[in-house]
Amino acid sequence: MAKASAANSGPGGKTGVRIVVCGEKGTGKSSLIVTAAADTFPANVPPVLPPTRLPEDFYPDRVPITIIDTPSSVEDRGKLGEELRRADAVVLTYACDRPETLDELSTFWLPELRRLEVKVPVIVVGCKLDLRDENQQVSLEQVMMPIMQQFREIETCIECSALKQIQVLESVCSGEGMSLEVPEVFYYAQKAVLHPTGPLFDQESQALKPRCVRALKRIFILCDHDRDGALSDAELNDFQVKCFNSPLQPSEIVGVKRVVQEKLREGVNERGLTLAGFLFLHALFIEKGRLETTWTVLRKFGYNNDIKLADELIPYSAFKRAPDQSVELTNEAIDFLKGIFELFDADDDNSLRPIEVEDLFSTAPECNGVPWDEAPYKDAAEKTALGGLSLDGFLSEWALMTLLDPARSVENLIYIGYPGDPSSAIRVTRKRRIDRKKQQAERNVFQCFVFGPKKAGKSVLLNSFLGRPFSDNYTPTTDERYAVNVVDQPGGTKKTVVLREIPEEAVAKLLSNKDSLAACDIAVFVHDSSDESSWKRATELLVEVASYGEDTGFEVPCLIVAAKDDLDSFAMAIQDSTRVSQDMGIEAPIPVSSKLGDFNIIFRRIVQAAEHPHLSIPETEAGRTRKQYHRLINRSLMIVSGAAVTIVGLAAYRVYLARKNSSSS
Repeated sequence: MAKASAANSGPGGKTGVRIVVCGEKGTGKSSLIVTAAADTFPANVPPVLPPTRLPEDFYPDRVPITIIDTPSSVEDRGKLGEELRRADAVVLTYACDRPETLDELSTFWLPELRRLEVKVPVIVVGCKLDLRDENQQVSLEQVMMPIMQQFREIETCIECSALKQIQVLESVCSGEGMSLEVPEVFYYAQKAVLHPTGPLFDQESQALKPRCVRALKRIFILCDHDRDGALSDAELNDFQVKCFNSPLQPSEIVGVKRVVQEKLREGVNERGLTLAGFLFLHALFIEKGRLETTWTVLRKFGYNNDIKLADELIPYSAFKRAPDQSVELTNEAIDFLKGIFELFDADDDNSLRPIEVEDLFSTAPECNGVPWDEAPYKDAAEKTALGGLSLDGFLSEWALMTLLDPARSVENLIYIGYPGDPSSAIRVTRKRRIDRKKQQAERNVFQCFVFGPKKAGKSVLLNSFLGRPFSDNYTPTTDERYAVNVVDQPGGTKKTVVLREIPEEAVAKLLSNKDSLAACDIAVFVHDSSDESSWKRATELLVEVASYGEDTGFEVPCLIVAAKDDLDSFAMAIQDSTRVSQDMGIEAPIPVSSKLGDFNIIFRRIVQAAEHPHLSIPETEAGRTRKQYHRLINRSLMIVSGAAVTIVGLAAYRVYLARKNSSSS
């Protein structure tokens, strides 16, 4: 599991590493560079070297390095700043025989890097180790620990001698020391870029960082094929082959588990290596300076240097769609989510409690969190009595996220362990214009825009859809709001409906976008059946939306909902509603009452109208006139066309007769 030398070339997508060397004058910068590149100590060194390139095969990661020497004089500080801003890593030198140059690190150089906003790894190198006074021997840990606590950007600290061509690497974390060759100074600088410590490990707490833990947990779950909470010997070997292209020998597997069990008893059980043991191993690799092992694993499973999914894993091209197309989960993705629901329903109560939902998303970066804890997903699905999500509520949240933000939906699917090709998790639906022509919608998720004046009952409609009890308390809706649920259809089929409440004052802004109605499968216009002014305003909105659909080519089927049916209707309600519905060619208003609990019929009618959109598209007077005009024009063109054909036919006949007469004569 530790054969990290098989890491891919160009880890993290890097094609080259630029290392800038800086520090006080006379600290050995140029000698360090020449000795590393030429493997010999130079007799004469110029004040500032030209850029030095180390070929790609110089170090195991096979990424070429360019080393930039810099001047130390005050008048050259502008040039120094330019070079530092272009650096991938900084090697900061001091002279072991001149303590004042060590002091300059914390009084000038490190603060200067911060002032210049140079946010790259810093390798501190003490040069001229052979000249240090033997009577003033102090451990590197004692010297550097206070500085490293103040400047977290320091990746590691090294003391070396270019003359003697030795390097003493002393880990400030573990206190271990070892002798290596001088070129390793730049190897550690390269490693700090290609395999950075910062995203993985917290030096202060000596623990893996939360985002690293969440990523490794996801990898563990993906490799735990039988989902028994441990990696068996076979699963551990499969993991090794996937990440490092070489199998583990049985003795190596025994050795790995023995190391873990000696340090962490719960790291191994009778089934194999547990998650705790898996995390412990990676913490151990990092503490020993073998970060490339953990980074190889992370990158093999699609993570970038921020320990987030690499952009190329998200199939953005699969989300391309016309304004009147939508995105849905495929049956493959839905089946996966059903399995995930059962897996995380720890208490088998057919509900995911908030803590179980948090556990489900614990493999996503902590900044992602539970995606439904914020608008527009928060409170958009039906909750159980204890605040959990039923299977329908769980799938509804996913349907809403896929509809509104398919990239985020697919990203979260990958984070929770979706095993297939990400593009196989979603599908783009047929255009709504084609649905109308074919008189049948093929989608499984319908978006319904809910219009209406204030106090008409829009919010009550959404609350009822989510199974929430009626309340007499009125709270005006100021922002758009969503409610999503599954609607059972005759024959046992299920469709998902997304209700999108549009506040009255937001209608103008919505319709200012010419494609605003393209995303709408059906529009519902709610009015208070006891209030004539509410009916009139709902009718105005209906005409406004219908006219806009006719003008933009995105006509939508519409239904009228007469809410508060338990109250007495206004005097002309039946006559006015009959006239409007007949004039516009749509259904008569559907009476509902939340107090009487008869809302279910409206949700089935919404699905039926959305499935057969051609039956409920309203026609305005202006639209009717426009159609009559187009029919008249088309009829005229047909007459003109017919006349033209007749004239052309007569001319051809006359030519035929002339030829016939001439041939007979």
